[in-house]
Amino acid sequence: MLLSKTFIPTLRDDPAQAECASHRLLLRAAYLYMLSSGMYVYLPLGLRVLNKLCSLIRKHMNDAGAVELLMTALQPLEIWQKTGRDKVLQDVMLKFQDRKGRKLCLGPTHEEEITEIAKRYIASYKQLPVTLYQIQTKYRDEARPRYGLVRSCEFIMKDAYSFTSDQAGLDEIYEKMLCAYKRIFKECGLDFVTTLADSGAMGGNYSHEFMAPADIGEDILYYCPQCAEYYKTEGNCPSCGKELSPKRMIEAGHIFKLGTKYSSAIDAAFLDRQGKRNPVIMGCYGIGVSRVLSAVVEQNHDEKGIIWPRSLAPYDLLITVLDVDNETLFAEGLKLQDRMEEQGFSVLLDDRKEKAGVKFNDGYLIGIPYIVIIGRNFLKTKKLEVENRLTREKIECSVGQLPEFLK
Repeated sequence: MLLSKTFIPTLRDDPAQAECASHRLLLRAAYLYMLSSGMYVYLPLGLRVLNKLCSLIRKHMNDAGAVELLMTALQPLEIWQKTGRDKVLQDVMLKFQDRKGRKLCLGPTHEEEITEIAKRYIASYKQLPVTLYQIQTKYRDEARPRYGLVRSCEFIMKDAYSFTSDQAGLDEIYEKMLCAYKRIFKECGLDFVTTLADSGAMGGNYSHEFMAPADIGEDILYYCPQCAEYYKTEGNCPSCGKELSPKRMIEAGHIFKLGTKYSSAIDAAFLDRQGKRNPVIMGCYGIGVSRVLSAVVEQNHDEKGIIWPRSLAPYDLLITVLDVDNETLFAEGLKLQDRMEEQGFSVLLDDRKEKAGVKFNDGYLIGIPYIVIIGRNFLKTKKLEVENRLTREKIECSVGQLPEFLK
């Protein structure tokens, strides 16, 4: 992809509305556009990263046996009244009436709707277990949107729901999801902590949170440097007796054993082997997809810009041609782009007629893992200069050596 032919309107200065490193950098590097407080547009670079994260999540959900569907954003308020959560979440629900007078809301989450689906289609133990998931936009009337994607009014979530006939089935799926989540966050390049948690408004009696250490985190865990363990409360007493220190955390994911809270309220039941009618047993498994992007940037940046992990980077490689007016040099850049794309790498070629300093600054800001520089010396030496964005280490290699070096 030629940089001049895509849409990457980077900013030279920090946006006035930026509240933290990830917010500032995602706006400056043209990953996001802030339409209004808590409302963000994913620009082309941002959409590429979002799609890579969604693909990564889908892979692990599918491997864990979950099946994807897509529910509605518009929901009738009456399904929320069955569980009483229209009152519990009334401060954040966006509610209105359509022209027919129906009371509707924009879904802040989807436990009620998925349970309605289970009620309609699951009738027998023979149809269980089943796990359904979606990646979809949620809406909440946040009193104080802040920190960019960390707390916004419109956000993307992966939510999965399991339905089983007994507790043992729930326990098995829950363990699969626990392991899948650990693999997802590890593959994202995210430093994270897994802790037992309070189920809160979701209900159920057992849950785990996945927390990413970050200065802007709204949750706090207490860390013991001696034991290298995190605790939910300061009152915990680690065996070493050391004083605990508070660490701020961003909640990246949360999984719950819901039991029959929703199925009993909505009457989603199945017939067991003896023909007895029982409420289905449910689990819920959520990842704040858009929030993860902010958490990754909070943990992966320097004074120059973002440093994307390879798994999420919008492109594998940035080729910077320093003198595009030199037809021979520019042709070499195009040839290298074609060659690398044939090898399976995604490539962005900076073909702009800009000063070298502008190109370098944008390259660092955008945060693509490797930058290949093609200058006039290449015509003499046939050596590429390759810079690792993370380590800032530079090496020289031939065109033929580059694919193996990147692999």
